[in-house]
Amino acid sequence: MRKLLIATHNQGKVREYRELLADLPVDVTYLDEVGITTEVAETGESFAENAVLKALGYAEMTGLWTWADDSGLEVDVLGGEPGIYSARYGGLQGEQERYNYLLARLADVPDAQRAARFRCVVALAFPDGDAFTASGAIEGTIAHAPRGSNGFGYDPIFEIEHSNLTLAEISSELKNAISHRAKAARSARRILLTLLAELGEDDEAQDRDA
Repeated sequence: MRKLLIATHNQGKVREYRELLADLPVDVTYLDEVGITTEVAETGESFAENAVLKALGYAEMTGLWTWADDSGLEVDVLGGEPGIYSARYGGLQGEQERYNYLLARLADVPDAQRAARFRCVVALAFPDGDAFTASGAIEGTIAHAPRGSNGFGYDPIFEIEHSNLTLAEISSELKNAISHRAKAARSARRILLTLLAELGEDDEAQDRDA
């Protein structure tokens, strides 16, 4: 079984990706399990650039096929902030601190101007230097207060478009069907299946995806 490194320390992401890739002939691992503490610098100016930087960096470091993503929240009235700085918005470390900071910035913004989206780019990279990308997005609005506990990051303050539920109020099964990360992951999964097919490692999984 092919070992696939998920280039993150984030347990929420690891859990989601393990669920999304559970029926593929890959042994999913992640940075903590392989003992990687070195951080690849995210110096890109877009989600795609940062995802590729991380995937290539850890693939070279470990010699493993590597799956990395960069994702974040874009709020229209803030000119797309926090964007690629979502994980360190306001210079804050905690998830709750960051979304409370965002809510404070939007305190006087009416509902009609609270449009936002989550965007994700997944990069698949290999020790030989090849890399592929896939992207996904989900539209919504920023709630006035956090709701729900079945999520992480900004999920509790992101209301799904045409819904009164936040991403933290829905089941993991539904989130894995509609989220930005799920959409990008499904596209990346198809790339992964193609690559596994070239090695003759995916016959059963290919049948399930047909």
